[in-house]
Amino acid sequence: MKNHAFRILIVLLVLQPLLFAQSKGMVSIKGSRYIPLYGRDATVVEVKDFEMDMYPVTNADYVNFVKRYPKWQKSKGIKLFVDGSYLTNWKNDLELKDSEKPNSPVTYVSWFAAKDYCECQGKRLPTVDEWEYVAMADETTKDARVKPSYNEQILAWYEAPRSNENKIGMNPKNAWGVYDLHGLVWEWTLDFNSVLITGESRKDVDKDSSLFCGSASVNATDLMNYAAFMRYAIRGSLKAKYSMKNLGFRCVKDINKLK
Repeated sequence: MKNHAFRILIVLLVLQPLLFAQSKGMVSIKGSRYIPLYGRDATVVEVKDFEMDMYPVTNADYVNFVKRYPKWQKSKGIKLFVDGSYLTNWKNDLELKDSEKPNSPVTYVSWFAAKDYCECQGKRLPTVDEWEYVAMADETTKDARVKPSYNEQILAWYEAPRSNENKIGMNPKNAWGVYDLHGLVWEWTLDFNSVLITGESRKDVDKDSSLFCGSASVNATDLMNYAAFMRYAIRGSLKAKYSMKNLGFRCVKDINKLK
């Protein structure tokens, strides 16, 4: 009996590092409670532990994806799930235009396509809260929102022309070890349209019709975070079938811990 228990203990000790090992190309994010930009009465949101792709999905990644899943090739995209701009920067179903770089973030991809890509990798799109939580970090601080330099740098990146044509990983990684959340492209989130929903955890159905006009700042927890205002405004303008030249995505994965 003692020998049997000892063997079980050894197995658990061997398997535990594997169960908690960081997935290839991903960064482990330690969850916590934080106050997002929008909330009613400073609503605190809890983010659980998860893993996030170190880089956004690239053109080369997506080429491999459509080779394996032909239903998402340019000529085969179902109009219910993609608009007329889907992969408009591709030469054909399997080739990028000569102007496109394999290591640039993939763009002109709809939410439906991005969601399926992640699911086919055993992952999913990040929620707004997960994305914003990791994006609060600068190079040294995991919540840098109070730093004027943090917001100034992000706004400068947002104003830079044709940033979607740059290669991934050219900007420094943030304090979590994640690259390019800012400075290349906007990114799809799983619940991108939840920005128009107010209330605790944004789970009620009251719509705030003035969210993106001047009175929007009434519901903001940080009136100085203009860069985040821009992200919320972009998300609120999207529909799931839209494709844009400066809109890409990355994936995340839940961390399954021993109970």
